[in-house]
Amino acid sequence: RTVFVCCAGTLEVRHKADRRPVIGSDWNLKGANVVCRNLDCGSAVSVEHTKESSDRPVWRINSDCVQSGSSLRECAISVSSSYILNLICSDLLVRPNISVSSSTYGVSEAQQQEFWVLRGSNFTISCSIQPQYPGGSFQLTFTSSNTTHNYTQPAVNHSAHFLFPAAEPAHQGNYSCVYHVYVFSHNFSSESRLLSLTVSGKLKQRNCLTDCLHAALER
Repeated sequence: RTVFVCCAGTLEVRHKADRRPVIGSDWNLKGANVVCRNLDCGSAVSVEHTKESSDRPVWRINSDCVQSGSSLRECAISVSSSYILNLICSDLLVRPNISVSSSTYGVSEAQQQEFWVLRGSNFTISCSIQPQYPGGSFQLTFTSSNTTHNYTQPAVNHSAHFLFPAAEPAHQGNYSCVYHVYVFSHNFSSESRLLSLTVSGKLKQRNCLTDCLHAALER
């Protein structure tokens, strides 16, 4: 069993009921790519050896053996070393979430990830991500009629909220959130699924009775 948390860190293999770090003098990005792909972590961004204070049991695994199609366990040889192998894969970020809300008249969901808001009402597109790393930013991408718009906000408490004060037909289209963060001396990004938004209808002018009722409730 390969042990690798969040697609970045020390590569460890559980073999013969013994979990150990991996070492190998000939590791490069080509061999690391095989490991990252097998772990559903995308492609390799970096591979390096880290020296620890003393020797300990490790699994020596040659990159050529892995590239030939053999599993990590099939290539493992028991040795002792003070070096360990650290990998960083491209897909270390979880997928961000995207949602829409309207404080004026609410939002209706027609189908999965397909929403509509009332014309003239305000609405907010929210981006969020499971806490993994501090900081980062969210880029909201909106595509409509072959035109793409991008808006960016810093991530605050792992989220960002993009307010649109008055919904118009021009706001119809597909929205997605892209989270960007700089960690491990590299830039990483992860994109949410698409959210489809339709703007329909018109705001109806409220009568005096409705306005008075709202005013009374707000007191």
